[in-house]
Amino acid sequence: MADLVSVLMPVYNEAPFIEPIVRKVCASPVEKELIVVDDGSTDGTGAKLERLARELPLRVITHARNQGKGRAIRSAIEHSRGDILLIQDGDLEYDPEDYPVLLKPLFDRRTEVVFGSRFLGAHRASYFWHRVGNWVLTTLVNLLFNASLTDVETGFKAFRREVLEGLSLRAIGFEFEVEFTCRILRRRHMIFEVPITYYGRSYAEGKKITWKDGVYALWVILGCRLRPTA
Repeated sequence: MADLVSVLMPVYNEAPFIEPIVRKVCASPVEKELIVVDDGSTDGTGAKLERLARELPLRVITHARNQGKGRAIRSAIEHSRGDILLIQDGDLEYDPEDYPVLLKPLFDRRTEVVFGSRFLGAHRASYFWHRVGNWVLTTLVNLLFNASLTDVETGFKAFRREVLEGLSLRAIGFEFEVEFTCRILRRRHMIFEVPITYYGRSYAEGKKITWKDGVYALWVILGCRLRPTA
């Protein structure tokens, strides 16, 4: 039997984008389950998800209040059944049409972790300081964990379930990306990167990450290096 893929989608106030992204995920030919975590949305996202759940094969987990992207992903993991877990943001920045590229190394059992790199493929021009910040974080992770990644902050990650065994994840917000990366590198997992298409959005279009998230990510990276636990 083919591996079941659990698509984990954390969502917070994505009313303009939630229906098209859910439909694109459901249309993907990959054998999958879709788990959407509505992380305390207040803009009508929840109502749209309820309607979509009556029509499409998805499960909706609802947080009564906003707890952060990392906590939403961990909630989705707790409710997942798949052999492979794939993180998909609840907007249109990452394209489900890239699933075959992202998943092939896992299906072939050539690796246990795959990251979709925005800087190896085509991408819509992004904010200069966002790119600088990502370069700083990626370089620091590479130096501290002897890696050669190009995009540590990518939100498009897929991995086999066994990678999570004994892994302690504490991230609440956007720092999930670096915490997950550092902890699996510390456990000697090799990360395979593939090029993806990235449609970065502007703050006017709903982008939420800020420079404060980047500063906290630096702290998390250092903590993962210095603390002995995996």
